[in-house]
Amino acid sequence: MERSVEESQPLASVIIPAWNEERRMAASLQRVVAFVQQQADPIEVIVVDDGSEDATAAIVEEFAAKYPFIRLIRNPHGGKGAAVKSGVAQGRGRYLVISDTDLAVPIEELPKFLPPVLDGYDLAIASREAPGARRINEPYYRHLMGRVYNLLVRLIAVPGIQDTQCGFKAFRHDVARAIFPYQTIDGWGFDVEILFIARRFGYQIVEVPVTWYYGEKSKINPLKDALRMTRELWRVRRNARRGVYERRL
Repeated sequence: MERSVEESQPLASVIIPAWNEERRMAASLQRVVAFVQQQADPIEVIVVDDGSEDATAAIVEEFAAKYPFIRLIRNPHGGKGAAVKSGVAQGRGRYLVISDTDLAVPIEELPKFLPPVLDGYDLAIASREAPGARRINEPYYRHLMGRVYNLLVRLIAVPGIQDTQCGFKAFRHDVARAIFPYQTIDGWGFDVEILFIARRFGYQIVEVPVTWYYGEKSKINPLKDALRMTRELWRVRRNARRGVYERRL
């Protein structure tokens, strides 16, 4: 007897955008594999290679050959937001989860975002500011810069959300498929746009406290990327005024 679509659907799709991550990819996937193999419910892992110029894709292919729950999607280089959008479009899980390659939010935190621990939400985002959250080894200046940016986010685009930029987010499948077609920002600022759209569509957003580890090899340029992300905040507002986020039936 064939299983129903719901029975054959993974509980979650973990979507990992990656660009030139050959130094971290193997160790991260080994950790993800160990976690997935311990779970009672099936989980698929989708790595979206964002046009890497190193061995990132080859490493993922080696893992995919050994573990059927791992898939590689090859994208031309377009930015983190573009890579995530591509992964969401192909994810099959009941929940679509975004995770960074460096596992700054450890993959072991995933059960906090899934039934039976958490259920009945539209969008759950990892938060470094919610009660019970912990930041490990983060320099003070980076924390300060993050809080300044979050203040701008709350003033300009998404009031009430204390941490929009933590790179671990979980969507109900239908919610993600409703939101991401309206995404226009391909870079780092896509998080804010997605949350803005979610709010505009009336979806419930839950902040989940996590333990987050600062990575010494972060690819974010504090000054350059902060300026670009601030410009993208205003782009979200302009898009809203122009009707870009008006929901199409």
